[in-house]
Parts: sequence; C-alpha cells; structure tokens
Amino acid sequence: MANILIAYYSRKGQNYWNGSIKNIDKGNTEVVAEIIQETVGGELFEIDTVNPYPEDYYECIDVAKDELRTEARPELINRINNIDDYDVIFLGYPNWWGTMPMAVFTFLESYDISGKTIIPFCTNEGSGMGVSERDIKKCTNANILKGLSIHGAEAASKASVKKVKEWVKSMQSI
Repeated sequence: MANILIAYYSRKGQNYWNGSIKNIDKGNTEVVAEIIQETVGGELFEIDTVNPYPEDYYECIDVAKDELRTEARPELINRINNIDDYDVIFLGYPNWWGTMPMAVFTFLESYDISGKTIIPFCTNEGSGMGVSERDIKKCTNANILKGLSIHGAEAASKASVKKVKEWVKSMQSI
C-alpha cells in the first residue's frame, strides 16, 4: 500500500452555493478530502495562507483573480517536513477562475515531488476541473492521474460520497 497524503485548500465561510451566497462551517473541498481519507486512509494536510482571504465572498474572488493575473505565490502557514515519505498525493482545491487557488501553486512549487503520483480533485459550482490538471503538470514532474470534479454544493450528498468513493477505489496505482 502506498503512503498517501491528502493535501487540500478549502474555503469555509461565505461560498457561492447554487446561485447564491451561503455561509458554510466546513469547506466543500475539505468535505471531499475527508471522504477520500475515510476510503483509503492517508494523512490530511490543509493548505492555508499566512494572509487569510477576505471573509466576503466577492472580495475574496477579486483577490483570487488579482493573484492569478499576477501569478502570486501566497505564503503558506504550514509545511510538510516529510514529503519524501509519501508516494501518492491527492490534491484538492476549489476551482477559482478556471484553475487552482494560487496557494496550491505555492504548495506544489515548495517541494520536489518528482516521481510521485498526484491525483487531483476539485470542487466547483459548474466549471469542472478547468485547466487545473494542465497547470499541475506545468509546475511539477509528478505523474498526474485523471482528476475528479465534484459540485461543491453537493459535496456532502450521498450521491457525491458514492462518486468519490468509487473514484478512489478505481485507482489502480494506489
């Protein structure tokens, strides 16, 4: 059995939710990360920034858009000291402006993960994986497997839990 890391960035608080703004206690991507951990085990690692994003959803997306435009690399709060211990990294994030939040780019570029397997998963409100899989390939020499897109507002639904568990179990390389 491979040593598994489930690294994710997730936004709690104000989120876009089926066409409106809703306050949520746990981010959608975190919900999916926990389902993955329940299915295959592994260690959870939350990617988080030193400077928090604005609590207001619309201010947050403006900051995220500016970070994308400037190719910012926000400083992260925590580091993984033992990245070499992991063979497989499930990498989770919301789709922000068609790709990963820039904090996820910071995470990927902070480690030598050549030769590891990255399995992306993304929560969104209809935009799917966007170009995130391509972007992961651009900033790492890891083996990237096909990702999974989950509708954020339905992340905790029985249908999504089943979809995530079936997807994880279908992975032959882990």
